[in-house]
Amino acid sequence: MEQFKTSLVISTYNWPEALELCLKSSLRQTVAPAEILVADDGSDERTAQLIARYRVQTSIPIVHVWQEDTGFRVGSIRNKAIARATGAYIIQVDGDVILHPDFVRDHVSVARPGRFVSGSRVLLGPRYSAGLLANRSIDINAWKKDVSNRLNAIRIPWASPVFGRYKPEVTRGCNMAFWRDDAICVNGYNELIQGWGSEDYEFGSRLWHIGVQHFSLKLSGIVYHIYHNVRARDQAVANQVLANLTRSRRLLRCKQGISQYLYPDPETTTLVREVQE
Repeated sequence: MEQFKTSLVISTYNWPEALELCLKSSLRQTVAPAEILVADDGSDERTAQLIARYRVQTSIPIVHVWQEDTGFRVGSIRNKAIARATGAYIIQVDGDVILHPDFVRDHVSVARPGRFVSGSRVLLGPRYSAGLLANRSIDINAWKKDVSNRLNAIRIPWASPVFGRYKPEVTRGCNMAFWRDDAICVNGYNELIQGWGSEDYEFGSRLWHIGVQHFSLKLSGIVYHIYHNVRARDQAVANQVLANLTRSRRLLRCKQGISQYLYPDPETTTLVREVQE
């Protein structure tokens, strides 16, 4: 099925229990990614140790891309991971989601030149999430009482192209896919956006402005979001202002983005934090 190499990028910060479920589900895909890159926004050693344990369980390369913890900088760590990626197609998720076994297959099936994709998520409630975390389980029943957005759990892949829509407004970085070259063309994520909010919307806007259409994926590409408390959103308004400016001025590139990490030989960079076995 796959005619191109895919890189699965998982962003995380100091929640190894959730990341473990994300990694488990990444390794049981019916179509495996060529590599997995954990984009780590400054986690402690627990995350490094978890990744080391999972490396020995699979032939899929798992790369730990880490940066110092100086606040919420998900755009920066995603840029570093995308720069390190060797795949032509980036499939991006957050480390607090569990992937449906056909998640990668579904994204590959709708990948087209001139298109980027974002999908929806099923929201697992606090009680159900706690049980999954305690049991280290990735076996999901979306029809449990403590689940919302459950219609997003319906998978009818042949109908996905029919019910999917092209629209610029909504981009979800927790379930997203794009061509690496397109991301580089717009200079990746805007690192002036720090703290929670709008980094995915702003990035998607620049892709849209260069002519890459946004496809909203339905009835496939399913992820299940593990419940957590709402993060601080003190930068949300400022970030939205920057995102709206990008949209209104139809900006194509950001000034501070992925270009600073695009070295001739990524093996010589200091972006990748390897854990000795």
